[in-house]
Amino acid sequence: MPGPWSSYVAIGDSFTEGMDDPYGDGTYRGWADLVAGCLASEADNFRYANLAVRGRLLPAVVDAQVPLAAAMKPCLVTFSAGGNDALRRRFDPERMAEVFEGAVDRLVSSGAEVVLFTPPDVTVNYPAASRYLGPRIALCTELVRRVAKEYDTHLADLNADDGFRDRRMWSIDRLHLNPAGHRRVAHHVLSALDVECDAEWMESLPMATPARWVTARRADLQWARAHLAPWIGRRLTGRSSGDTITAKRPDLALLADHHSPAAPPVLSRQHREAAGPG
Repeated sequence: MPGPWSSYVAIGDSFTEGMDDPYGDGTYRGWADLVAGCLASEADNFRYANLAVRGRLLPAVVDAQVPLAAAMKPCLVTFSAGGNDALRRRFDPERMAEVFEGAVDRLVSSGAEVVLFTPPDVTVNYPAASRYLGPRIALCTELVRRVAKEYDTHLADLNADDGFRDRRMWSIDRLHLNPAGHRRVAHHVLSALDVECDAEWMESLPMATPARWVTARRADLQWARAHLAPWIGRRLTGRSSGDTITAKRPDLALLADHHSPAAPPVLSRQHREAAGPG
């Protein structure tokens, strides 16, 4: 595949926005910023846009972000969406497949190289929901692999990586990746593009000491109060975590260096302790 790339647009939801990998100013870095930083080191006047907004469902991403990305005519687009749809009660796999494939067709037709993602297996974070969530993840994985093959896109096959089945790759909310998880995704993307990056981004975490049963249940209760209950509340009231959020990099512009996007984030002690055993 061609390279280096002089322009890159990332589209999607919170996964691509960068939650939960914070910069010091409270905004989010994430794997897409890390990828942009690495690509910028190989191209002059590198331009980057990140249109992703947390909480967005697949149709909203396709309707609002895909046309913008196609119009920008970038060399490279990363497209990941559908994870929020898979968590909804009224999940429609046939409609999802139709919308997803149509979006990929439009992006490829715009002349951009496209990177797609299979979903990482998050059932380790929701064992009680694995009966219904597992088949949905498998269906999404099959869809992405098929479309990637048919449209000759790059593929970051996160579902095939057992590293994401380690809870310590995930934030304390058990829904978003932490800094270590984002580094791992960035490595998958850059490897799919045949771009070298820090090998440490793919290293497994040290073996964890299993938590005591009481400690684990206490953590489950804290998580349910702090994160699950608010999520359910938003679903019942038709609200989204992204209702007041706009894209962090809405324009395809030269990559600013004030955030040093290629600098490897550090997995904090808080993340290690709150995530629990692998």
